[in-house]
Amino acid sequence: MIKIIDNLLNKVTMYRLVLYALLFMIAGGLILSYFGILPFTPVMFFSEVVFVTAICFISNKIFASFLGVPTNVESAFITAFILVLIVTPAKDFVSLPYWGFLFWVSVWAMASKYIFALDNKHVFNPVALSVALTSITMGQSASWWVGTLAMAPFVIIGGMLITRKVRRFDMVLTFFAIALITIVATQAFDFASGFNILVRSIFYSPLLFFAFVMLTEPLTTPPTRILRMLYGSICGFLSAPIMHIGSLYSTPELSLLVGNVFSYIVSPKQKFVLVLKQKIKVAQNTYDFVFSPDHPFYFRPGQYLEWTLGHKWPDSRGNRRYFTIASSPTEREIRIGIKFYANGSSFKNKLLNMKEGQDTIIASQLAGEFVLPKDVNKKLVFMAGGIGVTPFRSMVKYMIDKKQERDVVMFYSNRTSADVAYENILDQSAVELGFKIVYTVTDPVPPGEIWHGKTGFVDAKMVKQEVPDFLERHFYLSGTHGMCETFENMLLGMGVKSSHIHKDFFPGFA
Repeated sequence: MIKIIDNLLNKVTMYRLVLYALLFMIAGGLILSYFGILPFTPVMFFSEVVFVTAICFISNKIFASFLGVPTNVESAFITAFILVLIVTPAKDFVSLPYWGFLFWVSVWAMASKYIFALDNKHVFNPVALSVALTSITMGQSASWWVGTLAMAPFVIIGGMLITRKVRRFDMVLTFFAIALITIVATQAFDFASGFNILVRSIFYSPLLFFAFVMLTEPLTTPPTRILRMLYGSICGFLSAPIMHIGSLYSTPELSLLVGNVFSYIVSPKQKFVLVLKQKIKVAQNTYDFVFSPDHPFYFRPGQYLEWTLGHKWPDSRGNRRYFTIASSPTEREIRIGIKFYANGSSFKNKLLNMKEGQDTIIASQLAGEFVLPKDVNKKLVFMAGGIGVTPFRSMVKYMIDKKQERDVVMFYSNRTSADVAYENILDQSAVELGFKIVYTVTDPVPPGEIWHGKTGFVDAKMVKQEVPDFLERHFYLSGTHGMCETFENMLLGMGVKSSHIHKDFFPGFA
């Protein structure tokens, strides 16, 4: 069942999944309000959805046009849908303060994406900031009505899918643990009351929605696992309603804003405007896009960036992607390796048609823990499939330039020999550093074609044959989600410790 879910999730972008999950929750709210389970009418709820979405969409367009930056329609819709899920609809249409509050909370949310930023980087969650600002300036705030028992199934289903997609269960579980411990410890006096408090906190408060939707927002979360768990702990501790400074009591939005400050402090700050310098074909339907950065920056080989490419009429997959940096920190240019397929996305079509020396792309959100171990004496095995070779291209080039000798064996699997990318760099590592590179193709080699590598899938027999000391090594896996899962299960079946298996992951996009 998990594999089926993962296969479905891998076909949709992260932002589009969040959009669908929020629409699912809104649909749940409409149904429940129709049957009188929620304290508002479906007409008022639908009217709020339309009004807030329109204001967010128009504000987003205005701010982006004024500042000359690419718009992201998905982002505007996501913000609007979150707002309608936490602001209770009015009882009728004549409540002017209510509509004024909706207007300003929507405008402030969009403004936070463009104006309330440092070094061109998000600092605060847009919804949390807008709700806090309107509370201070207008005396009106969000009710977080989504935190009800009736809405819990919709929130749990949608939220679990989001968390599975972005692989943030460690952060979410840390948040829940700290939040519930803090709430119970500050209020309960016996087991029975403690249990009742737990139930109310989970099913009758915004805790579920906050953790699954607000906390996992990618632009304001730290880049590494440990830092994300600390982030979850901070927000969880401050989520207890009893927490206060003088007369200022903690609210969900305030706890998140404090967490955002921590995240900003520990996260990379830079955003880059990159000019396309060159397109290089490195394999069949595979190109290296080489960009000139507007200023230098540091990263570790194997890390990734979020790439935003503004273009007209983006399709359902949006205008943002996460791509691993294929270049080494020792190189002046930044490069990414992209595989193109039939019926490609509007993003990839625009990327392929970028003009050298003219067109630009925005890169930000440097993150990733799929990096070389600090201990150069650790024995390594790289296992790549197709374009999953990009982080290894970065690592191998780095080790070549630094003359860093490590014990490395690499398996590189492709369908055909024409799909092999970066062969020159990999072969150079074999000559200069003694790396062992094992090429293999899974399709039969056509008659007459010269192929010096292996044929067939990488299996336990091949690994044992090429790496007799495999139990002593750390394995790095990069490729499709299915390939990485297959390799991981194979290695575990061979007796490799789970702590010795490292999988490349970023919030992948279709």
